[in-house]
Amino acid sequence: MDFSTKDIRNVAIAGHGQTGKTTLFERILATSKVISKTETVESGKTVSDFSPEEIEHKISIYASMANLNWDGKSMNFWDTPGSSDFVGEVISAFRSSELALMLVDGKSGVQIETIKLWRELDAHHSSRIVFVNRMDDERGDFDAVQKDLHGKFKVQDCPVCIPMGNGSNYKGVIDVLAGKAYFVPQNGKDEEPAEIPAEYKDAYENARGILAGAAAEGDDDLLIKFIDEGELTNEEIVTGLKIALDNNRIVPVLCGAPMLNSGIASLLNFVSLIGPSPDEGRESVVVANGEEQIIKISEEGDFSAQVVKTSSDQFSGKLSYIKIVTGILKSDSEVFNLNENRKEKIGKLYHPIGKKLEEIRQASAGDIVVVTKVSNLKTGFSLSSNSSAPLFAKLKLPQPVYSMAVSASEKKDEDKMNELLARSAEEDSTLQYSYNPETHQNVLSGMGELQINILLQKVQSSVKSKIEVSLPRVAYRETVQRKAQAEYTHKKQSGGHGQFGRVVLSIEPLPRGENYAFTNAVFGGAISKGYIPGVEKGVKEAMENGVLAGYPVVDVASTVLDGKEHPVDSSELAFKIAARNAFRDAMRSAGPILLEPIFNMTIWVETKYLGDIMSDLSGKRGRILGQTPIGDQIEELRAQVPQSEILKYSIDLRSLTSGTGSFEAEFDHYDPISGKIAEDVIQSAKEFIKVVNAD
Repeated sequence: MDFSTKDIRNVAIAGHGQTGKTTLFERILATSKVISKTETVESGKTVSDFSPEEIEHKISIYASMANLNWDGKSMNFWDTPGSSDFVGEVISAFRSSELALMLVDGKSGVQIETIKLWRELDAHHSSRIVFVNRMDDERGDFDAVQKDLHGKFKVQDCPVCIPMGNGSNYKGVIDVLAGKAYFVPQNGKDEEPAEIPAEYKDAYENARGILAGAAAEGDDDLLIKFIDEGELTNEEIVTGLKIALDNNRIVPVLCGAPMLNSGIASLLNFVSLIGPSPDEGRESVVVANGEEQIIKISEEGDFSAQVVKTSSDQFSGKLSYIKIVTGILKSDSEVFNLNENRKEKIGKLYHPIGKKLEEIRQASAGDIVVVTKVSNLKTGFSLSSNSSAPLFAKLKLPQPVYSMAVSASEKKDEDKMNELLARSAEEDSTLQYSYNPETHQNVLSGMGELQINILLQKVQSSVKSKIEVSLPRVAYRETVQRKAQAEYTHKKQSGGHGQFGRVVLSIEPLPRGENYAFTNAVFGGAISKGYIPGVEKGVKEAMENGVLAGYPVVDVASTVLDGKEHPVDSSELAFKIAARNAFRDAMRSAGPILLEPIFNMTIWVETKYLGDIMSDLSGKRGRILGQTPIGDQIEELRAQVPQSEILKYSIDLRSLTSGTGSFEAEFDHYDPISGKIAEDVIQSAKEFIKVVNAD
């Protein structure tokens, strides 16, 4: 069955870890008759957690999608991980969805990862709804969660569903929009609409008034009518809610108990009726001059799409998840890979249901489909039927915060290890894997210890060789504190033409971050202009390895003042060697110092841990920049800390906050270090150089 763009819904289920996302996903698939039986996370048989590592660890690691039909709509639901280590999977799902379904635990309320993901949605003005889970828990409190949402996010939340009781007295939900009660189904049956019990009539009428008021916020005419008459018709409420949700003026709140198969029908009905279709969403593209231009998702025009996710399957090979932005894609098509300027053959098209693929003949704009065995496609790539179409904007992801230097214990397995890790970095854009020639290490970076460890376990089982890990060496820098001058004459005679070049060089510090400057101040032809490029090459070579510990030199201005050449023996090579040595001699007299990288950190913690975190950062030579309360009992802390002190910070933070804290970090600048710290760095560097030279 083919669906037009207006009948497609794309929804990303997201939230803090252990809030029940995968269980909700299972119940959605069962209610829509995609599966006949639900499984638990503990069983290792759920539709979305199907990879060996997810089954072993009993958590979601990858975003998994399933397509279903409900009330004449084709719906693509993503089940996303809750751990901050796998946030890239969540952001990719957000990018391809017009609606985020934020899951909140009915007893715990809004937690740290929910706050971070909410901010991600805010940054892109994305629509969202909230599902309050586990209303059957004795501590579940729907009203308290609503207050928590309002307190932390300052949003206008409106109840689309309200619970009938909680804990052992939980009976089901009332669908405020439909004006019907849905009791907890018995004996594996589906939810069925029923009349609202008399004892809940007042609660229903109150919620109905709030919902109508929220709908009125979507349209000026509706607002006037609501003010004048105090009520709206059901059709008017639907119209107003669609507009208000699309404009992010409201956050609809639903509830239920997925383990009891309760609240699912109301959720699907709401997404079908009120949820935005892709033609109400937008995608940004980068045009030729680098400026961003916004285009609407539409079936009209040339085919265009973006690869939102890639993965590997042992039977189907490489899987590419494609979000169609404009036009229609048919099976057995030929399209342009705009990133690599080449044609690609698209064979069969599929809708995924976890790891199962169901073949379809074509898909419209707004749909998300899977194509197999197109090896050149990578996450973020742009496709089009028009070879001159612009590229879609790259996905913006947080910078990695945890790194490990890796090597295979058996050198013969090094190439295979590198291949597997590089492929993993292609599939997950929050991973980075590269060789650092400065430290002579292969460095794997990601969002946390859990992500890195799970990946290394997976690769190690394929390589069949132990992967050795260590903390990566910090990329220090060297610079100078004052002006100095030196001269050097390179003279060599070995029969025939010799080598001769004399350089007088002055160096001085530049402001931090300016890196490099070179000036030719030679007068009177002491050095011919043709040899000056050789002088500059020598300076640049000298800056590759400083005089203290062999680290690159930065923020230094060099000026060649004078020199001497020989009519026969001078050459560019001779002047390069002379300049290189002159720079090093000058640097030794210019007060050389070490610089260490300083990172900006943003840390989210519960208020009760704030004192311990600040004390720990001070012990790490950190500088607190400020703190901001985020709603109730959660703080955002900003600091600057040397990179060397936070190489294991994801582990430290987990220990200090009982696993509840979260952070982001990115490089900001270099700062000088001296004393015992500098001495230790220099000694360590010298020992490392000995090892490298010995190899």
